[in-house]
Amino acid sequence: MKASANKPTAFRRSPCPIASTLDLVGDKWSLLVIRDLLHGKRTYGELLGSPEGIPTNILADRLRRLEEAGIIVSSVYQERPVRYTYGLSEKGKDLGNVLIALVRWGKTHIPGTRTLKESASSSRQTGPARRLSKTRSG
Repeated sequence: MKASANKPTAFRRSPCPIASTLDLVGDKWSLLVIRDLLHGKRTYGELLGSPEGIPTNILADRLRRLEEAGIIVSSVYQERPVRYTYGLSEKGKDLGNVLIALVRWGKTHIPGTRTLKESASSSRQTGPARRLSKTRSG
């Protein structure tokens, strides 16, 4: 572990680990961005295409804040115009277990919730049938 990781930080609300974590990733969008990076999305456009429809200004702000917190890293892949790829740092990857716990809780306590993989699988299975039924009836 780096020495800087053990250095106390200025807390926004309190030194409580839950409050401090929520100060970093407890908004409506940050964990969804982290989820998408865990699922292999890398560019701004890919992140923007998520089903929740994050507004562009919010996505740009969250990427900046998550990078400042050391949760994600960016690298330039195009100079003109400048474009970046994004990935999780080790600190960001460690949030994977938190997301798994949220998935388990949500699937247990919120009826009808589905993971991204389940949603994609479901739409692949029902997609053509829906189009066919519309064609036949219309």
